[in-house]
Amino acid sequence: MVRKKISVIGAGNVGATVAQFLAAKQLGDVYLFDVVDGIPEGKALDIQEGAPHWRYDLDVIGFSTSDETKYKNMEDSDVIVVTAGLARKPGMSRDDLFDKNVEIISDVSRNIRKYSPDSIIVVVSNPADIMAYALQKFTGIDPSKIMGLGGSLDSSRFRTFLAKELNVSVEDVNAFVIGGHGDDMVPFIRYSSVAGIPIENLLSKEKIEEIVKRTRFGGGEIVNYLKTGSAFYAPGISITAMVESVIMDKKRVIPCAAYITGKHADHYGIRDKFIGVPIKIGENGVEQIYDIDFRPDELELWKKSVASVEASSKKVDEWITKHAH
Repeated sequence: MVRKKISVIGAGNVGATVAQFLAAKQLGDVYLFDVVDGIPEGKALDIQEGAPHWRYDLDVIGFSTSDETKYKNMEDSDVIVVTAGLARKPGMSRDDLFDKNVEIISDVSRNIRKYSPDSIIVVVSNPADIMAYALQKFTGIDPSKIMGLGGSLDSSRFRTFLAKELNVSVEDVNAFVIGGHGDDMVPFIRYSSVAGIPIENLLSKEKIEEIVKRTRFGGGEIVNYLKTGSAFYAPGISITAMVESVIMDKKRVIPCAAYITGKHADHYGIRDKFIGVPIKIGENGVEQIYDIDFRPDELELWKKSVASVEASSKKVDEWITKHAH
């Protein structure tokens, strides 16, 4: 049996954690890339050396892309996970960060197009729906092969907080979050349940709103504790769930950033952009998009999320126009 090949671009906390989880689940050989010399080689070797205890017989190899020819090693990847990007530094505006991260995605995209254009791509770099849009624009790859992290992580946080509040197993909690990641997320309370029992029957409206608020700012809560960085364990396993559904052709239905076009664009009121919606993930990438109906209060939140995504996508278009040669 030929092992699958998964390339992870960006060997920071998120990228390295994803590499570890992918190896632990034995989903395939993992190739870790980063622009900082030594970081991907060192982290990959560290993960590889745990193989006897994790019991995986596969390769975990790192490559420094300060020598851009090293990207050749991602040739013919089944899945590529893109975590590359800068964290915001003191004195840096959001626009500065946006420009820098679009530039990084531009470089990554050029190499994906060159070496592995047939891969399924999971975009994690923030904001994932916008960076997925940028990557598709730069590569020209069929957008159904590209998906962005967002709802997968937000739903995991939501399920965790609900399970803790109700003192039940997380396995029996089903919770649903769509739209943009973080502040612009749209929680679907009426689609959230415990073993089929609606959470509205189990918790007060005030308690649900409190949990929603905590979910919305879940990443920020962790940043406030860590001081020096952001979350990576929960994002890592949320990304791994998406990759696993591709590699194993599991057909899982997970809210993720997907490209909205055709009849789905008419339904969701957004066209030719990436935004978080429920999708079926299989070996072909985004295999189905599900249309869900909105109540007036949900529609209001959704429209706010759409407006935010459209404004940021327009900034990507402006960047591309400005830097076109």
